[in-house]
Amino acid sequence: MSEMIDGKAVAARVKEAARIRAVEFERANGRKIGLAVVRVGDDPASCIYVRNKIKACEQCGVASYTHVFDEKTTQAELIDFLGKLNADANVDGILVQLPLPKHIDERACIAAISPQKDADGFNAVNAGKLFLGERDGVVACTPRGIIELIRSTGVSIAGKHAVVVGRSNIVGKPIAALLLNNDATVTVCHSKTQDLREYTLSADILVVAVGKKHFITADMIKRGAVVIDVGMNRDETGLYGDVDYENAKDVAGHITPVPGGVGPMTVAMLISNTVDGACK
Repeated sequence: MSEMIDGKAVAARVKEAARIRAVEFERANGRKIGLAVVRVGDDPASCIYVRNKIKACEQCGVASYTHVFDEKTTQAELIDFLGKLNADANVDGILVQLPLPKHIDERACIAAISPQKDADGFNAVNAGKLFLGERDGVVACTPRGIIELIRSTGVSIAGKHAVVVGRSNIVGKPIAALLLNNDATVTVCHSKTQDLREYTLSADILVVAVGKKHFITADMIKRGAVVIDVGMNRDETGLYGDVDYENAKDVAGHITPVPGGVGPMTVAMLISNTVDGACK
């Protein structure tokens, strides 16, 4: 029987550490650390995510500035506004809630955010620093949170074989780089990988981010492995991960649930990134 990795508990510790630093910053500088959250349109999921991020800011003593734009806002208008946020001394972190409407180029908007204020860690400068192994960049929130979850188990990353299933720019690629920077031997699998089970069965650490309900089954997991499930798949019966948790927990050594695993860590790391940016 595996040990459940409690993402809510680890996230609470991260947020408390950020809160203490935010209080010290306010005392020293006479203002609160500030996070600007930009949302375009009224995507229901985006509204929920933004609400959760604002709530986390309140819990940690960070000021949140929410800017909501109409669905018809042009790319030029959005980029112009991001330039103003870059110049605002009260804003230490900027987050553009994705997805954006189809007529707006997400990459162009992320590129318009100052790398120092890029709270999400998606800017190409920060991604480049991560891949070069430099320590002074902003690390994407979900991958950074995954590393904290693995560390919480007491399992050392160094020397382990880590298998990442999924190669997105938001999770798969950056977590592969982070694991490599932490001295794991890393294999990245994806939709074109042949004999996927052969790879997953050899993983001491298995990170799954493919967006398919119960894509990884118990017979694909090495006994005693650390399993991190990034999936958030919703249907009429509930919310499910990419891993078949109920059966996988009998094989894995440590495993994250869905919900309550990676999700809370993403928000906690957003606050931590914002506090880091202000303190630098």
